[in-house]
Amino acid sequence: MEAPFDRTAAEAAEGRGDWATAIGMVSGFSECYSRDYYRHDAHLWHMELLAKAGLLHELAELAKSDVHARRQLDRFLYEEGCESELRRRAEHGDKTALYFLVRLLRAQGEQTAAQQAVAEIDVADTYAIELANEPLTGE
Repeated sequence: MEAPFDRTAAEAAEGRGDWATAIGMVSGFSECYSRDYYRHDAHLWHMELLAKAGLLHELAELAKSDVHARRQLDRFLYEEGCESELRRRAEHGDKTALYFLVRLLRAQGEQTAAQQAVAEIDVADTYAIELANEPLTGE
């Protein structure tokens, strides 16, 4: 079964940076955790398109209740080097933001700052502790 929207046209719109068209085509069909693969795939693509379009406010609104939006927003913030926003989100309980914050600090050569962030935000998160304490040569 094929998606009931023109994927090729949506991809072309994305390719030329026509975010409104691409988002409009994909969002109407997308469905989070759908049993229909095409709908779920469209949902993930929709979140990615919002980030690429710079529609961070909309992505942040969706992130309040949608794990895929939250992950996409955190990934975007990491890629843009938005340390303070990742820290804010991590301090409000967003585990993915904490992990991206630790990775960002380490990528900047700031292992001590990464360790301190974990100690300040969630000292009990064993995965964050492992990330913060990995040797910098492993990246």
